[in-house]
Amino acid sequence: MEEELVKRAGIPYRSIPAAGVHGVGLRALPGNVAKLARGVLASRRILREFKPHALFFTGGFVAAPMAVAGMNIPTALYVPDIEPGLALKFLSRFADVITVTADDSRKFFPRSKRIVLTGYPLRADLSNWSRDQAFSHFGLDASLPTLLVTGGSKGARSINMALLKNLRELLGVAQIIHITGSLDWEVVGKSAQELPAQLKSRYHIMPYLHEMGAALAAADLVLSRAGASTLGEYPLFGLPAVLVPYPYAWRYQKVNADYLAERNAAVVLQDESLNEKLLEVLKDLLLDKNKLETMRVAARKLSHPDAAAMIASQLLELAGGQPL
Repeated sequence: MEEELVKRAGIPYRSIPAAGVHGVGLRALPGNVAKLARGVLASRRILREFKPHALFFTGGFVAAPMAVAGMNIPTALYVPDIEPGLALKFLSRFADVITVTADDSRKFFPRSKRIVLTGYPLRADLSNWSRDQAFSHFGLDASLPTLLVTGGSKGARSINMALLKNLRELLGVAQIIHITGSLDWEVVGKSAQELPAQLKSRYHIMPYLHEMGAALAAADLVLSRAGASTLGEYPLFGLPAVLVPYPYAWRYQKVNADYLAERNAAVVLQDESLNEKLLEVLKDLLLDKNKLETMRVAARKLSHPDAAAMIASQLLELAGGQPL
């Protein structure tokens, strides 16, 4: 994914061999270690050719060979989730500065490290949408509350299915922008066609949305997983959230969701409770303007709109330039 996105942006791209070693099993371990060793050699060749003034890492096992090869080069690390994964903890050993989304991340790193709170960096085009423009884009009704449901590019099946189960009741009180993801698009689309005309006009579904800023600007409430981007996007728009942490992975999403919930910017709903509690939780919030406004104010307090510029400043400083 990264290769395609970087090349599309017109930025020179070089790949290096890399593989994970944690939890891969004894059979795969020797081959993965050998691949990492080749990655270190490839990284050294790139560094000799490119001669960087600074290195910047955001995690992932693919960064490990470059970190080892460039251990004498000034290095910055960015931690998107509240709790860093194993790769980020390993990379932190090589970092001269660690930039974090939230202060709660400080406890996961040695006190001797230089840690800078920057917030989560966001695409500038997210802020191009006003609420009026967003309503016009989707053809929304200003008299109804708007619920945004999203689960990433592939979608979140448990969220999609729980929403469909309660769709008619929810459309009775709100309009919905539903970004289904690719996996459930056909199933959700078929259910939409079976809705009565009045409810169908309130249901705006799509497998993927490029204009995400429009959806965030239009929404009064969002239902989603709790990936790292929720720590930046929802506070930027002052958007109250019902967060359903992904249950089949390490606890990063739970920690993210709890961080927002403890600050009254979100409500956490466990994946196994979706079918039982989703309708009650969503209706309670959508029909309570005062509660939504309280959550909206709380979310905005967590926003760091200049996060990208702050991270860039740290990199420039490491590279011997002047901070922004």
